[in-house]
Amino acid sequence: MANVRAKQTRVLPGFGLSLGFTLLYLSLVVLVPLSAVFIRSMGIGWDGLIEILTSERILKALQLSFSTALIAALVNVVFGLLLAWALVRYSFPGKRIVDALVDLPFALPTAVAGIALTTLYSKNGWLGQYLEPLGLQIAYTSIGITLALTFIGLPFVVRTVQPVLADLETELEEAAAALGASRLQTITKVIFPILFPALLTGFALAFARGVGEYGSVIFIAGNQPYKTEIAPLLIISRLEEYDYAGATTIAVVMLVISFALLLLINFLQAWASRRTGRVAS
Repeated sequence: MANVRAKQTRVLPGFGLSLGFTLLYLSLVVLVPLSAVFIRSMGIGWDGLIEILTSERILKALQLSFSTALIAALVNVVFGLLLAWALVRYSFPGKRIVDALVDLPFALPTAVAGIALTTLYSKNGWLGQYLEPLGLQIAYTSIGITLALTFIGLPFVVRTVQPVLADLETELEEAAAALGASRLQTITKVIFPILFPALLTGFALAFARGVGEYGSVIFIAGNQPYKTEIAPLLIISRLEEYDYAGATTIAVVMLVISFALLLLINFLQAWASRRTGRVAS
């Protein structure tokens, strides 16, 4: 009788075989390359690891990469939500064009994006020539790096939040208004809790993309050591010097920090999903 019940609980046929192929694919694509990175970084030894972790140049590059990616992701959360809201809730001329332009950073090569932004915001650029007299320098500063990461990360937030907004029933807002809730209360108590998990997902995707971004950043960053040099550029420089152990060690440090932050975001997302489920019920 117990065997019959066990067989009945297996809704998907061939689950064991599918799970085996999934784990094999995951191992070949993700686990094995990451393990190779960790193993290769161990070849540098503890002294080499401490030297890298205490190097001012590397610490500055890591700080710049993570801080600009974090700021860009936060900016994208705000403006990505506003853009998704406008695309879902309003009709206006050129709406389909705007909706298509959101995906432009996905299709545009990152190097082209970097060159275009540098052309716009450099000292002699189309916009930079007007900002320079005002004391605003965008290109070759951390502001330019943040701008580039904002450009390439915006679609992740918009495309994550947009389906949730489309499925959000307007009757919930009407019911809140009928019960006497103000517009601010409706947004904070009804709409935002439902959108929060999607916003966290979009933030995590934009942040992860920004941390490892290379092509669109190197042109507008200026790559000045201790100032505008990003961590991925240091990895490329070490590889060009055939210092594979040093390059993989920097990559491992970035990987560990990114994994810890993304794990925290996933915990927040799970908490928000459970909270939303209780509210919805």
